[in-house]
Amino acid sequence: MRLRNIKGAREEIAVSEYVTQNPKEWKGKWKEYFGTKAPLYVEIGMGKGKFITTLAKTYPEIHYIGVEKYASVLIRAIEKKKEQEGMENLTFLAVDAAELPEVFAAGEVDRIYLNFSDPWPKDRHAKRRLTSKEFLARYEQFLKPEGEIFFKTDNRQLFDFSLEEAKEAGWELKEVTYDLHHSPYAEGNVMTEYEEKFSALGNPIYRMAAKKPRRGQEMSV
Repeated sequence: MRLRNIKGAREEIAVSEYVTQNPKEWKGKWKEYFGTKAPLYVEIGMGKGKFITTLAKTYPEIHYIGVEKYASVLIRAIEKKKEQEGMENLTFLAVDAAELPEVFAAGEVDRIYLNFSDPWPKDRHAKRRLTSKEFLARYEQFLKPEGEIFFKTDNRQLFDFSLEEAKEAGWELKEVTYDLHHSPYAEGNVMTEYEEKFSALGNPIYRMAAKKPRRGQEMSV
């Protein structure tokens, strides 16, 4: 789906106090950035920001970073943060997900959220999917040893692909459901804008949680 261009969005993002402008300079120093020691949760491809702003407001003791490369979408998340008081525990990054190993140091991130990621349906684009082995390898670089990924989608083919990629990459599948809203994992689930609209039609939401593999030196710790 083609995104509607919002005039002036890039310019506003470039000067917004709600966006960390030089995120690579904070690699390994994100706790210093927020000013307190707390778990760091990252949503990659946050869209208009309903999910992460809700979490940040609900759990002020956790640091949140929302990553979104599309200016016309990120600007909507900025608007949501402007409308609410507080949320000093939340910042946004206007970067591509492929660059994240340059933004976060090893073991710096506790949890990653992937919500309704672009399915990239053509086989030749499989490496671009945020749950591909290529991206899982990137996440391993900065997730802590016990770090986890939480992934939601309405696309069955993408979900099945993601399960297989995670297994092949050595990730431990902890929670898997083909109907999130009628599962034990529904309690505490925060919905995105898209999820609200799609599930209201009676369509199922697929969800998995996967734990980072323990490799090499991590196995001996």
